[in-house]
Amino acid sequence: MFTEPKILKDFILDSGLVSKTELDVAEIEAGKKGEDLGEYLISCGKITEADYNLIKGHILGIPVVSLKDQKIDFSVLSAIPEPIARKHNIVAFKRNDKELEVAMIDPNDLRAIEFIKKRVNLKILPRLTDKESIRSALLNYQKSLKAEFGDIITQETKAIGVSYGENDQSSAEQNEGDLKKLAEDLPVVRIVDSLLSHAYTQQASDIHIEPFEEDLLIRYRIDGILHDAMTLPKKVASGITARIKVLSNLRLDEKRLPQDGRFKVESFGGTESKVSFRVSVLPTTFGEKIVIRLLPESNKGFTLEILGFHGEGLEKVHNAMKQTTGMMLVTGPTGSGKTTTLYTIIDILNTPEVNISTVEDPVEYQMQRVNQTQVKPEIGLTFASGLRALLRQDPNIIMVGEIRDKETAGLAINAALTGHLVLSTLHTNSAAGAIPRFIDMGGEPFLLVSTLNLIIAQRLVRKLATGAEKYLLSPAEISSLEKKVDMKKILTVLKDENFVEKNATWPEIQFFRPKSTDEFPSGYSGRVAIHEILTVSPAIKNLIVKQTTSDEIETQARKEGMLTLIEDGILKAAQGHTSLEEVLRVANE
Repeated sequence: MFTEPKILKDFILDSGLVSKTELDVAEIEAGKKGEDLGEYLISCGKITEADYNLIKGHILGIPVVSLKDQKIDFSVLSAIPEPIARKHNIVAFKRNDKELEVAMIDPNDLRAIEFIKKRVNLKILPRLTDKESIRSALLNYQKSLKAEFGDIITQETKAIGVSYGENDQSSAEQNEGDLKKLAEDLPVVRIVDSLLSHAYTQQASDIHIEPFEEDLLIRYRIDGILHDAMTLPKKVASGITARIKVLSNLRLDEKRLPQDGRFKVESFGGTESKVSFRVSVLPTTFGEKIVIRLLPESNKGFTLEILGFHGEGLEKVHNAMKQTTGMMLVTGPTGSGKTTTLYTIIDILNTPEVNISTVEDPVEYQMQRVNQTQVKPEIGLTFASGLRALLRQDPNIIMVGEIRDKETAGLAINAALTGHLVLSTLHTNSAAGAIPRFIDMGGEPFLLVSTLNLIIAQRLVRKLATGAEKYLLSPAEISSLEKKVDMKKILTVLKDENFVEKNATWPEIQFFRPKSTDEFPSGYSGRVAIHEILTVSPAIKNLIVKQTTSDEIETQARKEGMLTLIEDGILKAAQGHTSLEEVLRVANE
């Protein structure tokens, strides 16, 4: 929020909170750092955020409110959808027939005010508040949503109990017509809609719907960790399964074989929040287990920096992207963000001058100006046959979703040799491990050295939420880490990238532990990748031709400056993005 600097300075001085000498010094220091004077005074502890807000409120003529620990009625709160509230730091807290009062950090955010005005058709009265107040108010969404969804599911489950009694046909005996009728039953529709909405608001990446002998277990994967969401009576299982199959255009009467499908929801909570849902159905002992992957379209448009690339590693990736031929590989286990990395690279390379084509299983996100092909092995459209056909389509850049057999590996190498830039993924534990894996699949070493440009290995670690607890490493902890990684090299990178002072030592560098809050019980929110980035240098090419082990290749790559996964993780922990405990948990997996 812009406030005239001189007026702000005069008001701070008149408040008596800071002396003129302190204010003059602070103004000079804030100018050097390019910071707002008020924000600088808060960071130095000279004034509190509440005091600063009162001063700004007087200048702007806007009332100041605090919503800390205040319970807001959900009917008022829901006037602003949660994604908009979080993005713009704005919360509705009081309304009448003509006016809606909203608390904001920036009352000059006219775009957000205009959006809400059109949505509720009321006069908007902005009120100034602070970050802590907004954080506290946002908790009301989570509490209200949990209560709301819990009530809906309880009520609709009872309705199903009335509709489908003991004398009705069992799930195994129901024909397609019965199941279709059940899928369109209002209580079933409401339960499934609630499950999807709740998962979206909880920022889950997957929904697991698991039938057992006595009940139906619903679990959400949030930030890579599975959490129990709710347990439903077993009697609702067939209805939920049928509803999801109808949405995904799957066969209702097929219960013996796995099925895959997808569907899209255009909005949640009245906001334009397009989400694709990828559905996998698998027969189990007590019924069909369903796993639904959430793919929000807002997740597109990442940059390499946002994904966790930095410094020399980022330069290596950009250099590899400038090549017009050769191969870039991204490796890691399932769920390590490989496809997101590839899509981000493609998004950067996607210019009018190039033709980009992909062969994927499945196509996770639709991309503008990219020709995407879904493999269908049941009709003979495999990665290999799709890639073979692609080469006749005059592409400049090719993405192969995964190289998993000798034929696809051979075709990918040939494509890279004949003037194409090839991007793909492999399932290996490290960047160096991708080379023996490729050779094991039939790739000739002398062809690999001519085509392979860069290998990225990655994992996802949970990001620390706000308010994490600071601490310093003890000598014993530093000594323990030194046995696993090159701590000197990590410190050098931190200094080279200006994250710490040039004379800093490990005992002086702050690390952070997760701190549980009502909003983030685990102390974490979101995820970021840690990477190994291996450039295929002349020395490594010699090792490939000699068919040496992955350990020897990794040793050479580390001599050339490569950070291992755990080293990059420790570096990100030192930057405050994650915790050491989280890095070690993921690295040990």
